[in-house]
Amino acid sequence: MTTKLTGFTLIELMVTIAVLGILLSIGIPSYQNMVLNSRITAQANQVITALNYARSEAVKRAAPATVCSTNGGAACAGSTNWSTGWLVFADANGNGVVNAGEAVLRVWPALNSGNTLNTGKDLRVTFAASGFATGFNDTFRLCDKRGTAEARSIVINSMGRSYVQKGATACP
Repeated sequence: MTTKLTGFTLIELMVTIAVLGILLSIGIPSYQNMVLNSRITAQANQVITALNYARSEAVKRAAPATVCSTNGGAACAGSTNWSTGWLVFADANGNGVVNAGEAVLRVWPALNSGNTLNTGKDLRVTFAASGFATGFNDTFRLCDKRGTAEARSIVINSMGRSYVQKGATACP
């Protein structure tokens, strides 16, 4: 009685590797795009969370609350570049600066993966006790390496409501 050996021939193995290569060449770019979309959506949601948190704190405390860019988490950076992180603080005197006795309520870390978050001209967003965004007339631009087509614009209206739109007018 003879035993028959089973296994893959060299041709079968080469065909399998070729099919696997084709599937990976189609799937990897789609996966990378999904990761980038997920990352920029999560970062836009972090900004919306900070704005909504500041607004609710202003209403709850019946005093202004401010969101501003930060470099270390203790004070406002005074910059239109928010990629280094941002913070929310109880702004009792409404001057937009963290003074002695004003509590820093929450700090968000810097953006990762080279994404950028910028405003056109405003350095901070201050919410009044009514929940209105006082003096803020600007839009945040959140961009990644794909440019303006896949960027996000975070808009705050004068009533204090914030929302996200796909696309931006310019990315740095």
